[in-house]
Amino acid sequence: MLRSLDQRIMKQHRANEASQRVETIPGIGVIGASAIAATVSDPMVFRSGRDFAAWIGLVPRQDSTGGKQKLGPISKQGDRYLRRILIVGAHSVLRCAKENPLKYPWLTQLLARRPFKVVAVALANKMARTAWALLAHGGTYRAPQLAAAA
Repeated sequence: MLRSLDQRIMKQHRANEASQRVETIPGIGVIGASAIAATVSDPMVFRSGRDFAAWIGLVPRQDSTGGKQKLGPISKQGDRYLRRILIVGAHSVLRCAKENPLKYPWLTQLLARRPFKVVAVALANKMARTAWALLAHGGTYRAPQLAAAA
C-alpha cells in the first residue's frame, strides 16, 4: 500500500516540471515539491513571495499602531500541511548546517543568535519565498556563492 503511494507520488513528480524545479531547493524533497506544485496551480495569484509565505502562515503577525510596527510570532493561519513540510525540511537543512558550518554561513550566524526553532521558521519562510520565485519566474535554484570563495 505504502509503496504504491510512493510510486504514484514519484510518477506525478516526474511528470510535473514545476515540481522538479521546486525540488532543487535544499530542504524540499519530492513530497514537498509535489505538494507545493499541486497546491499552487497559478503562482501569479500572489503578488510576491511574502504573500505566498503569508498564505502558508510563515510570516510574523503584525500588530502595528500609531505608525509603530510590532512583529509577533508567526500567524499559523494558512495551509498547515505545506507549513509543516517546509519546517521539517528546514530542520533537516539546519542539522546539515550544524555539521558543516562553512557551507551555510548565514544559518550558522543566525543559530548563534537565535533559538533552533526560530531559525527553522525563518529558513522555512525563505524556502517558501524561493519556491514562489521558481514557480512564478521559472528557472532552477542556484545556491548563493559563498563569500570566502568570491
